[in-house]
Amino acid sequence: MIIPKLTHFCDVEVTLGEVMQMGPGRAGQRRIIPITGGRVSGKISGTVLNLGADWQTILADGSADIDTRYAFETDDGAVIEIVNKGTRHGPPEVLEAVARGEDVDPALYYFRTYARLETGDERYAWVNRTIFVGTGQRLASAVKVSLFAVN
Repeated sequence: MIIPKLTHFCDVEVTLGEVMQMGPGRAGQRRIIPITGGRVSGKISGTVLNLGADWQTILADGSADIDTRYAFETDDGAVIEIVNKGTRHGPPEVLEAVARGEDVDPALYYFRTYARLETGDERYAWVNRTIFVGTGQRLASAVKVSLFAVN
């Protein structure tokens, strides 16, 4: 049996635009949250591009299905796409505080993701063959995600 190890790869802080409410969908309340910029730091660093969004579904129990697609440009000019999916859930009062944009300790709720990165830049081609998992924190107008490579 091989037990995977996690290695910290980077921290991503994405800035968010205004939430666009789509209304009820098949599985819950649908909304689109534009990703307008941000910063990547760690083993790789760069700037989150002003494109992409989080296409969320808020389920009846208040949990959120996370489905993001965006890109960043590394400080040395490579463009890397991130497709990040996951879930955020917790006690109702904690999720309500998060929704109000309050600074909530991320240990009080569960925000986990799995990510695939893709680039055509040979210097970073290894990210095309790596799976990443993440822990997240929702802020008033941003989201912080720490990504870990699964080894």
